[in-house]
Amino acid sequence: MDSFELNKIIGGFLAVVFVIFSVSILSDTFFAAHAPETPGYAIEVPEQAEGGGGDEPAEESVLPLLASADAGAGEGIFKRCQACHTVEEGGANKVGPNLYDIVNRPVASHEGFAYSAALQEYAQGGEVVWDYDNLDAFLLSPKGLVPGTAMAFAGLKKIDDRANLIAYLREQSASPAPLPEPEAAAEEEAAPAEGEAPAEGEAAATDEGEATPAEEAAPAEGVDAAAEEAPAEAEAAPAEAAPAEAEAEPDADAGAEEAPAAETEEQPAQ
Repeated sequence: MDSFELNKIIGGFLAVVFVIFSVSILSDTFFAAHAPETPGYAIEVPEQAEGGGGDEPAEESVLPLLASADAGAGEGIFKRCQACHTVEEGGANKVGPNLYDIVNRPVASHEGFAYSAALQEYAQGGEVVWDYDNLDAFLLSPKGLVPGTAMAFAGLKKIDDRANLIAYLREQSASPAPLPEPEAAAEEEAAPAEGEAPAEGEAAATDEGEATPAEEAAPAEGVDAAAEEAPAEAEAAPAEAAPAEAEAEPDADAGAEEAPAAETEEQPAQ
């Protein structure tokens, strides 16, 4: 290879390097990247309006529905759980524990089953039990009640389905747990208690109303007393005047008798 060919190759290589570096310098000039003052990405979170949490509707309680819940319908719903649970007495553990006598049983207490760390922590050493409220919350959203639980069930969103399933699980026991007392009865008992205050107010108003006529009766009694005294004085005045007149009349008669006597005595003297 002669020197001319070698010079062309070297010149082409240098030209390519020059173009590459030129493009790099120009790109840095036009597309300059400024480092942020604080490393990382700023995630903007929309601010919630004050008091916005109060607008969320409260979850409806399942307790009032248990008295009228359909355990037969709950048995049909439990078929979705049979792949992971058994419900008969002495049933084997599967992916999940046996659920016989589950109502009011301490959480994470079934023998022979390895519970997740999250559920064992939630159990607080057996102090927390599967009462109706906890069962309802767990069936609604297992991970919502116990974050980190191994149960992959999505939950039952319809409250009627949860009530029917709880009613069925309640019957799977030698001595079913008692049903909760209806909350409506407690509200009805609370209503008259609240109504006692107006009654007391009415009684006070009645007492004041009775006291007012009593006070008004006092002047009336005074008027009656004055009226009684007035006739009494009037009667006393004629009574006193009558003897005076009676005494005056004898005096007048006596004067009249003396006058003729004097005239009689004077006539013979003439």
